[in-house]
Amino acid sequence: MEVTTSSVGILLVHGLGGTQYDLGMMGKILKRAGMDTHTLTLPGHAGQPEDLLGVTAEDWVEEVRAKYRELLPQYDTLHVMGMCMGALLAIEVVKQERHTKGRLIALAPPLYLDGWSTPWYRFLRYFVYRFMPNTTRTMKVEEEEPFGVKNELVRSIIKAKFARGDNFHYQWIPLYCVQQVDRLRKWVKEGLNNISCPTLLVHAREDELTSLRSSEFLLKEIGAQHAKLVVLENSYHMICVDNDRDQVAACVLEHLGCDPALVRPRKRRSDVVESEE
Repeated sequence: MEVTTSSVGILLVHGLGGTQYDLGMMGKILKRAGMDTHTLTLPGHAGQPEDLLGVTAEDWVEEVRAKYRELLPQYDTLHVMGMCMGALLAIEVVKQERHTKGRLIALAPPLYLDGWSTPWYRFLRYFVYRFMPNTTRTMKVEEEEPFGVKNELVRSIIKAKFARGDNFHYQWIPLYCVQQVDRLRKWVKEGLNNISCPTLLVHAREDELTSLRSSEFLLKEIGAQHAKLVVLENSYHMICVDNDRDQVAACVLEHLGCDPALVRPRKRRSDVVESEE
């Protein structure tokens, strides 16, 4: 495919157990800014939680890497953005590919699973991985309130969607998947000084899944000359649909050299939990 003059594309990567819902209205806002948005469905997603069994961290990385390589020759500029586990995948692929043709945005990257709602016994999972490996396939990690959302209205909408069985996010994942994320987290921590593209990290101070320590570590290792951290004060983990969602969108637009004023107030409150596509 021929490259269009001054063309700009952006690859959006969703999180574990999720869909493009994880990114809220970001896709529409980026399209409004004149970018071509591209999404993908990670292996094991958009079906049933059982589909995740047997999918490895390598599978997720290679899927994002393949999509990145498909898009790269099509654009003058290609940005990469991910949310939650998608942020880790975006970082890892940008690092492996030595990406310099665009910018990186990592939203709520869970480099450490140490948020305020994570149970004190979370470290016992490593015992299960080593001594009870078959249990990782049968043990379920349930989605529970607050569902990563501080906004009570949005939380109630999410709860209703789960009750209806809407296919926007898995209601549980096998512990096996957390083990794969743990493997991914280890990879991401290594070689971060190889990232030289401008990088935006956005993290909520009250993130219940992963503390601010995650983004602070990334900022330090990537280096302040390449990375910037924006801290949100009124959200939990799902920052693209929570109270600070407009601030997130404005920060992303500014990072990408676009007008932050393109972020418009929502006409319908339920828009914040609708899919991009």
